[in-house]
Amino acid sequence: MKAAIIAGGFGKRLKPLTQDRPKPLVPVAGKAIIEWQIEWLKKYGVDTIVVLAGYQREKMIEFLGSGTKYGVKIVYTIEDEPLGTAGAIKNAEPILRTEPFLALNGDIITNIPLDKLMKVIEGRDAVVAMALVPLRSPYGIVEVDETGKIVRFVEKPILHQHLINAGVYYMRPEIFDYLPEKGDIERTTFPRLAKEGRLYAGIFRDVYWRSIDTMKDVEEASRELANGLPGV
Repeated sequence: MKAAIIAGGFGKRLKPLTQDRPKPLVPVAGKAIIEWQIEWLKKYGVDTIVVLAGYQREKMIEFLGSGTKYGVKIVYTIEDEPLGTAGAIKNAEPILRTEPFLALNGDIITNIPLDKLMKVIEGRDAVVAMALVPLRSPYGIVEVDETGKIVRFVEKPILHQHLINAGVYYMRPEIFDYLPEKGDIERTTFPRLAKEGRLYAGIFRDVYWRSIDTMKDVEEASRELANGLPGV
C-alpha cells in the first residue's frame, strides 16, 4: 500500500527550527515528525511512501534516502513552486493513481487506526474517507455556576462535541478527477465532494493526535511522547 505525505510547506511558525530544514524533519521527543509517521504507517501495511516535497527538499531526500533504513520504499515528487495541498497530491498522480492510497499532512503525529479509516468507504460510492478527531482547546476553560462564581479551571481540555479534520485521508483513485493543479484540498476538492455526497468521515475520539505548528506544540508533544507513541 502507498501513502503520500504532504511535506512541501515552509513551516514559518516553527522558525528557527525550520530555518534549515523542512517542517517534517523537526525533531519531537528525539525523532523527526516524519519518522513518527513512517513507524505508524508501517504498522498498517504501508510499504511505499511518496513524499510530496518542496521547501528544503534536498534536506528531506538526504535525511530519508531510499527508505531502506526504515524498511519501506520512499519516492519523491517535487514542487518547483508552492502548489497547495491539492496541487501537491495532483502532482503525484502518475505514482498514486494505480490504487487507493493514504494521504496525510506532514506536520501531524497520531496513532489513528488506519484499518478502521479504510473501512469507512467500503461498499459506498465514496471517493475519500476523512479522519476526524475532537478539538483540543488552545486555551484553559473556566467553568462558572449560575451565580457567577468560578467553580473550576480545566487546562486545554479536549472538546468532544467539536470535531476537526485530522489531516489523514484514505483516497480512491477517482480523487484525481477532482484535484486542481494548484490550490488547497480543503477549499477546492472537499467542498465539492461533500456536495456530491462522496466524502465520508471516520470519527476517532480516543486516539493520540497532535499537529506540530508552533514551538509550544513541539515542547508539549515531546513531553507526551517521551515514552513513545501509544499503540505503535
